[in-house]
Amino acid sequence: MPAKSAALAAAVALVAVPLLSAPAQARTAERFRVPAGGTFTVVGHGYGHGHGMSQYGAQGAARRGLSSGAILSFYYPGTTVATKVQSILVLITADSTRDTNVLAEPGLTVRDLGSRTTYALPDIDGVRRWRLNVDKRGETVVGYLTGRWHRYRPDGLAHLAGDGQLRAADGTLALVLPGGTTTATYRGALRGASPTAGSTDRDTVNVLSVEQYLRGVVSAEMPAGWSPAALQAQAVAARTYALFEKADNRRRYYQICDTGACQVYRGTSAEYPSTDEAVRETRGQYLAYAGRPAFTQFGSSSGGWTTDGGQPYLRAQADPYDDWSGNPVHSWSRKADERVLERRYPRIGDLRTIRITARDGNGDFGGRVQSMVLVGSKARQTISGSTFQSLLGLRSTWFDLR
Repeated sequence: MPAKSAALAAAVALVAVPLLSAPAQARTAERFRVPAGGTFTVVGHGYGHGHGMSQYGAQGAARRGLSSGAILSFYYPGTTVATKVQSILVLITADSTRDTNVLAEPGLTVRDLGSRTTYALPDIDGVRRWRLNVDKRGETVVGYLTGRWHRYRPDGLAHLAGDGQLRAADGTLALVLPGGTTTATYRGALRGASPTAGSTDRDTVNVLSVEQYLRGVVSAEMPAGWSPAALQAQAVAARTYALFEKADNRRRYYQICDTGACQVYRGTSAEYPSTDEAVRETRGQYLAYAGRPAFTQFGSSSGGWTTDGGQPYLRAQADPYDDWSGNPVHSWSRKADERVLERRYPRIGDLRTIRITARDGNGDFGGRVQSMVLVGSKARQTISGSTFQSLLGLRSTWFDLR
């Protein structure tokens, strides 16, 4: 496992959820005159949106001796631990083609989700792959590859009655990715799923238990070499997040995706003994609020303050655990160029002054920037702190200009 995963280096994206309250604002009147050369320095704290658990903070807390339960209680106050073991449907975004294409192996089966019938796929000499595909009428068909593709008709059927689902006897399948030169291995079953009824498109969806799924998530979201308490807190937070998404998307053909837009999932390639142990030690445990899974957002680093996520358990509060020697993004600085902003908003002309008009009021500099005004030689433009962050590639909206 790399020292820092890609997911840890980036915040987990927000998912649409009703806000119970708007984040607090503190009006300010800060003015920064852009230097004649057009370059300036931005200093800041944290990496990501700051809602819920700071992953670096969880490790910092574990280093101080806090248990996983204490870590979770701090970052998600008011939630309670419950237990549930379920399955989940995960969209595999790397498979962008209409077919679901797997390496051949003994004991493969295909299940017709329309007729609810399972067929054993035969061992045929020279077969390298099996696939689920779709014909011109939108029907699911089965095929196998030798030197070329052949149609296979289970029990003589020209096509399946519904979507198809492949499973292997040993419980893992090697999915052939677009281009045909690389594979990714997943537990459970792989489904060629119709996005809508009657569609001629198919998306590959991994069908497996939440516990199997988490084995491919925890080390993708947190370094496998971190403390057991931090890894267990990550396992519970990730399990809760998955159950929240499942409950929120019960009628959709998938319930969660495999990227940072949801939470990162890499199949068996992300399985490590330490993170597998964290999943086992917390088997079925999730955080509940008002009788349902909580929206357990988490991100790389809070910078020393978590932010209001609009839920009672996603509070803005000082985070004493985020600042430790191993956290390179607790504090940061970055050079910026006015031309980036001028290209995005050409009508303002030459950028002269940047005004910060509202912050959240928490911590250094007065907290995270919520709104600002770009004042140019021709016009002015009001933007949000998050837009400024995105345009300049900043780690968070908690910044100041120097």
